[in-house]
Amino acid sequence: MGAALGEGPCWSLAQQSLFFVDIDGKRLHRFDPAVGAHDAWDLAENTGCVAPAKDGGFIAGMRSGIWRLDEAGRQTLKLVDNPHDPATSRFNDGRTDPRGRFLVGTIDEAKAGGIAALYRWDRRGLAVLSDGLMTSNGLAFSPDGRTLYHSDTPRFVIYRYDYDPDTGAAENRRVFARLDPDAPDRGRPDGAATDAEGCYWSSLWDGGRLHRYDPDGRLMSAHPLPLRRPTMPCFGGPDLKTLYVTTARNADGQDGGDLYAMPVETPGLAAAPFDPNV
Repeated sequence: MGAALGEGPCWSLAQQSLFFVDIDGKRLHRFDPAVGAHDAWDLAENTGCVAPAKDGGFIAGMRSGIWRLDEAGRQTLKLVDNPHDPATSRFNDGRTDPRGRFLVGTIDEAKAGGIAALYRWDRRGLAVLSDGLMTSNGLAFSPDGRTLYHSDTPRFVIYRYDYDPDTGAAENRRVFARLDPDAPDRGRPDGAATDAEGCYWSSLWDGGRLHRYDPDGRLMSAHPLPLRRPTMPCFGGPDLKTLYVTTARNADGQDGGDLYAMPVETPGLAAAPFDPNV
């Protein structure tokens, strides 16, 4: 589909379609696998992620802040400013929690001071869940919603937290898995998703593969892809047994940027729509 930096795939149960963004191309994409239809709409600014909303449209993590968007990606309401300088920071990976709150992190584009953080947005406002990050990424939840996974991509590490779905509190951060920064491909953990068995699927940026970890952080399997920069997996389809993967172009622009799909035996987890009343 020719994205420069495809990211943030999310499956809409209501529309039975996959939505994702092209961060650098400033576009919102929709793919309907039942008929093979692909639509795309321009976005006003760099957008790291979107999530379908319970009352229609989307919530989005953008460069300037967190916004509500209509069905065509037009900005309708700014919920909160980016707490960092938008010249060197934007919102990046995000998803809803089991109650419909929006969790989203930022990226320190200069990679200078670890100023990025992971945030929670709900009707109480914006709250910091974790800070001192370089690139907030890899958000996913266990099937019971009581474990939150999260990666800091340039540091080659995936964390897990104890999560309270009733309050949105994340505590007790510890290392879930760590990648080898000295590996020849320097594959590092980008976006992620979990399946119904509680296994964590991580896209390895520059690693050209997906890793599937068990709930204890043991690597169960690796799934090679025909490109270097997968960015995020997402389970979709009527039975949630199709794993979609967004990708980014290489630095030379010669490959990447398309959407991939593969069948899997274990289904994924349905994401709750964003609920503005939580």
